[in-house]
Amino acid sequence: MISPLVAVTGASGAVGGRVAARLARTGVPVRLLGRDPSRLPRLPGTAAAPPATYGDAEAMRRALDGAHTLFLVSAHESPDRVTEHTIAVDAALAAGVERVVYVSFLGAAPDATFTFARDHWYTEAHIRMTGVRHTFLRDGWYLAGIPAMTGADGVLRGPGGEGRVSAVSHDDIADSASAVLLDEGTTHDGATYDLTGPVAFTLAEAAGELSRRTGRAIRYVAETVEEAYASRAGYGAPDWEVAGWVTSYEAIAAGELATVSDAVLTLTGCPAQDLATFLQENPDSYSHLLPGSS
Repeated sequence: MISPLVAVTGASGAVGGRVAARLARTGVPVRLLGRDPSRLPRLPGTAAAPPATYGDAEAMRRALDGAHTLFLVSAHESPDRVTEHTIAVDAALAAGVERVVYVSFLGAAPDATFTFARDHWYTEAHIRMTGVRHTFLRDGWYLAGIPAMTGADGVLRGPGGEGRVSAVSHDDIADSASAVLLDEGTTHDGATYDLTGPVAFTLAEAAGELSRRTGRAIRYVAETVEEAYASRAGYGAPDWEVAGWVTSYEAIAAGELATVSDAVLTLTGCPAQDLATFLQENPDSYSHLLPGSS
């Protein structure tokens, strides 16, 4: 029996690309979606859809025609992201898609401290309203983001206070998503899974782990909210984007990203990766912090 076609969005990205590769290895038919088909991975058993952006209803409908399941990776942050998601979901249903697996965010709520988490809640609400079969994967901060947000000066700074964050690896997200997508039954219908690491740690503890790994002093500077906005003012980013950066740390301080779930273990049969293991297995993630790297 031929398996139903799975459409994977964001297939040139860190999550979508990993999911596409995992599905391809199982022989499930996969259609890869992206803004630029030339950037999509070349994987056996997969086909690239015509170019489609979430905000283009007709292009999305054509790209999803014949697909049974849509793996929907959230769009790049923008003031119009909820509208883009809504258009993409409605186009999927118009194309005959019967199931949507959406990558949301931990603690998604209309009043979440992290402004981008609010977008995810409204997207979830729209998907629920359509009545389509759905599963929400609420991942937390990425483990890869910890070294990435640490400057070459060895400082991780932000208004995270002494709050904790249960950061998760891209691989654990992809493994969990693949497990859900490959289950053609109704087990996951209507489910929301918090995809987190095995522990929640403070940013000071993260800096300590980076220090052990790099052999140099890495420190966490707990900024005030005012200091955080000021220190990021020079990037030239729009106000809404800077607010997203700053409020992600504020959400940590508020305890909204400290949830620890066993969903990764439940879905994949393997425990979620912790920060120490991630750094050990991904030395490139902190190469900019090594002595003499600048």
